[in-house]
Amino acid sequence: MKLEDIRREYTKDGLRREMLKDTPVAQFELWLEQAIEAKFADPTAMVVATVDEDGQPSQRIVLLKHVDENGFVFFTNTGSRKAQELKQNNKICLHFPWHEIERQVIVYGEAQPLPTSRVAKYFLSRPKESQLAAWASQQSRPVSSRRALMQTFSSMKDKFAKGEIPLPDFWGGYCVVPTKIEFWQGGEHRLHDRFMYVKQADGSWEIERLNP
Repeated sequence: MKLEDIRREYTKDGLRREMLKDTPVAQFELWLEQAIEAKFADPTAMVVATVDEDGQPSQRIVLLKHVDENGFVFFTNTGSRKAQELKQNNKICLHFPWHEIERQVIVYGEAQPLPTSRVAKYFLSRPKESQLAAWASQQSRPVSSRRALMQTFSSMKDKFAKGEIPLPDFWGGYCVVPTKIEFWQGGEHRLHDRFMYVKQADGSWEIERLNP
């Protein structure tokens, strides 16, 4: 398979310092809104990178569920690989690859567990089938077959046929508190525009232009 010649030129508008918002979250919200308006699939999908106790990184795609000046929120099974790794090391990296508009955002920070009340509020807002799936899946653990998984799902459907489905005690969420956020805009001749917001001790943000 020949891959060396697979490439494209980036032709969208560049990114300049005077175009940036004062805070990275404000800049992210602007770009996210534009990604949603562009109507491509899964604009809130992000690659979540964690590291285990041996220094081995792992990644997976998760959906962003909320963002504000406090941070970036997602939810997960607390028995999952990512949750177990975050117990050992809460350093985390989020990557939003918006290829269609020639942009990407990389968030560096620390994952802080959300209070149960907030997790429960979101859990109860999910479609019933998604709530049942959360109960049925022992995330990241081996399962003998798809059939076995669906049998567990069916049993949970019967178990919770009436009334409200309770929050599993193995389901939680995190707020990623950012320390650095990079904004990348594709540029001609591979001379991309990159800006890094770096959080200062007083809570303000310093903006640096990076070499492509």
